Amino acid sequence: RIPAQLRTCHNFLLSFSCLLLPARENVTFTALIGIYSHHYSRVHLQIVKVWSEDGAGKVVEIPADMTARDVCQLLVYKSHCLDDNAWTLVEHHPILGLERCLEDHELVVQVQASMSSDSKFLFRKNYAKYEFFRNPLNFFPEQMVAWCQESDGSILQSQLLQNFLNSSSCPEIQGYLYMKEPGRKSWKKLYMFLRRSGLYYSTKGTSKEPRHLQLLSDLEDSNVFTIITGRKLHNAPTDYQFCIKPSKVRSDCKELKMLCAEDEQSRTCWMTAFRLLKYGIVLYQSYNIPQQRKTNLSPFSAPVRSVSENSLVAMDFSGRTGRVIDNPVEAQSAALEEGQTWRVRERRIRNIDASNVTAVNVPGRTQVWFHGRIMREEAHKMIIQQGQVDGLFLLRDSQSNPKAFVLTLCHHQKIKHFQILPCEEDGQVFFSLDDGATKFTDLIHLVEFYQLNRGVLPCKLKHPCTAVAL
Repeated sequence: RIPAQLRTCHNFLLSFSCLLLPARENVTFTALIGIYSHHYSRVHLQIVKVWSEDGAGKVVEIPADMTARDVCQLLVYKSHCLDDNAWTLVEHHPILGLERCLEDHELVVQVQASMSSDSKFLFRKNYAKYEFFRNPLNFFPEQMVAWCQESDGSILQSQLLQNFLNSSSCPEIQGYLYMKEPGRKSWKKLYMFLRRSGLYYSTKGTSKEPRHLQLLSDLEDSNVFTIITGRKLHNAPTDYQFCIKPSKVRSDCKELKMLCAEDEQSRTCWMTAFRLLKYGIVLYQSYNIPQQRKTNLSPFSAPVRSVSENSLVAMDFSGRTGRVIDNPVEAQSAALEEGQTWRVRERRIRNIDASNVTAVNVPGRTQVWFHGRIMREEAHKMIIQQGQVDGLFLLRDSQSNPKAFVLTLCHHQKIKHFQILPCEEDGQVFFSLDDGATKFTDLIHLVEFYQLNRGVLPCKLKHPCTAVAL
């Protein structure tokens, strides 16, 4: 049996051992330390600095064969945040105005070696990282997939994915894209084809005859990036820009292939297809790893929610110094007493006169989904950065009403805003999204309700838009 104080460390080491040896159910804690130490003592450690969204940085020493997924798990462990397999490392190039999420299997040290001195890694959530495996039909419109065009129109999700993952098949994405002409700010609309061999454009309308196809970029030595500088800088025809950057290029803009789609769905389709055609089955294996790790962890403990949660102990601070409560009966009694104190405090909050209520004293401001007085544009940016999947949300202060809040929610790759207004009933203050039809005493209860019920919203609240401090 593993002592409680060592269980967190045990789970952390076990997560690394899953990559280093076949899955075993009966692995001792001492053996895990030996595996970890033996493997990483033989290699030279490299220094990597990772930044959070608030500008704070953390330096970690990692071996050259450490993947992006393992670095994320290391940061999750060090930062005591919830590990829901949505965390990712972002390769950020501020001068070029580009960024992309590293694939889980990529070697971080190898990627860092190809980056310029001004570039950096960001630690961020990306809920859309593997969303196309769950809902492929939402990512690949039939009119853009040549295989779907040639079929009878009844395409199953499994068939669509198998066509991309099977290396012997020849899937093809097709459609119009704007391409920035080299050395100029003008863009040219071209019909393009994305295949395993590369990205091509047609020199004659929509013709796909070999004599009319010109190779724009291969997939093997290139990566696809999102352009984050906005359309004005490059005089882009739409907001939906992306870029294909050769791996060897560090800061030379002339080598970049800058492209622009008609809408967000088209851009997502091109970028997702690029990843699938380049990495294929490796992406699917990375998608399945979290399920395998849950199986490996199950003999030891319940699923790990967070480091801080699994390392909590009951404490008594009634005396001059705090002490750990070892007696389970005493610990349970202290928990009940603490819960009663919070209920009394909540009743006091409910009975505050409506005229005295401000957005500052409403419970919920410390939750991970609450982001304070950020502007509408900043809320948009955060939702886009974290994946634009259905149910991705955050709450913020209203800019127009000091007593109100705003729920920002993503649905069908569109970002919508819903005002949360205060209302008074029998001297108590409530908050509502639907003009008082459904009322809540605080923001926590409101969020919990809409996580279970859609109500007036287009979808349930599923994924909190989160920023972590490293």
